Amino acid sequence: QVQLVESGGGLVQPGGSLRLSCAASGSIFFHIYTMAWYRQAPGKTRELVANIVAGGTTNYADSAKGRFTISKDNAKNTVYLQMNSLKPEDTAVYYCYAGALGLDYWGQGTQVTVSS
Repeated sequence: QVQLVESGGGLVQPGGSLRLSCAASGSIFFHIYTMAWYRQAPGKTRELVANIVAGGTTNYADSAKGRFTISKDNAKNTVYLQMNSLKPEDTAVYYCYAGALGLDYWGQGTQVTVSS
């Protein structure tokens, strides 16, 4: 069983930055997992923000390209999402995801609010 714990959310003004962290525990195979960040805004479906596969290749939603960066530290079993130039439409609950070997795991989510 894998546990994912997100942190780093909060309230930020438009144009500001936040870094989300997701610490994984319970598995020694972290380095083979596909890790991702999803988000869900009120009244909307959950959507992929960015992912990073075992080899390090990254993919971004169009809304995140050029502003967000996903990275991971295998030694710390942690994945990060650096978010810059935040916009009010980035307001959502951000969820960490880990997947491998046919199994999916989700964190509890962390709220990001972009507002002046």
